[in-house]
Amino acid sequence: MDLFIEQTVSGLASGAIYACLALAVVMIYQAIDHFNFAQGEMAMFSTYIAWYLMDDAGLGLPFWIAFVVCIIVSFIGGAAIERIVFAPISDAPVLSHIIVFIALFSMFNSLAGFLFDFTPKQFETPFGHTPLIDGVISAHRAGMVVVTLIMLAMIYAFFRYTPIGLAMRAAAAAPESARLVGIRVGFMLALGWGLAAAVGSVAGMLIAPITFLTPDMMLGTLLYGFAGAVVGGLTSPLGAVIGGFLVGILENWMGTFIVGSQLKLTVALVLIIVVLLVKPAGLLGRVVVKRV
Repeated sequence: MDLFIEQTVSGLASGAIYACLALAVVMIYQAIDHFNFAQGEMAMFSTYIAWYLMDDAGLGLPFWIAFVVCIIVSFIGGAAIERIVFAPISDAPVLSHIIVFIALFSMFNSLAGFLFDFTPKQFETPFGHTPLIDGVISAHRAGMVVVTLIMLAMIYAFFRYTPIGLAMRAAAAAPESARLVGIRVGFMLALGWGLAAAVGSVAGMLIAPITFLTPDMMLGTLLYGFAGAVVGGLTSPLGAVIGGFLVGILENWMGTFIVGSQLKLTVALVLIIVVLLVKPAGLLGRVVVKRV
């Protein structure tokens, strides 16, 4: 029973990261109707920026200052990518978008290795790794959950109660109608990209102290984030968050009690297939019907 509780709590901590990535994936998907395959590499590169800001050979900033600066830089970078790269090809075929995503994936991965080398680096955590609650969870994993929940609450309040947040929702849900009421849809999509990049950077900075910082650190994590987005629903940010936490818990349960740690990544793939076969819209997603 103790092992079950420990794996459940640990799954919630991992699920917090998957929820962040799933939310970022859904935000981009709602904007352009495609997965951003470079989402993980964007988060990884942002984490390298935070590491440089904190490293003694870099700027030597305290963690929380570097944390905030990295989020701001990531937001600006995500918005710039949308305006410079994707806005000009908004009407291009789907295959063109996929090729650009793959190109961004390779560029960020290679650039991180070129600038910071491929040697694994230790990433500082402000929470420490002291065991809490009789060793059920470490201080850092508990901090991951708390930071994620605070960030998700802020994002919810932003989209629910601010004029810009409501305009972004309108631009993503019905761009033509939004234009008719004076909303600058292109600008709102850029803000959405920036916000998704910022959320991804938080996920990268929270998971780096556990996995070590390398250019390939987000490959498996992004797959879990995709699974969380599909499970929760690609049209539902709340569903993506719930899906991310569910995937984190199921991954730990399956890896510990059924398939073993070597096949944990397979759990995400099986979840994606099962959900697409049984409920393609996801747990909280809505079915989209288009007139043809």
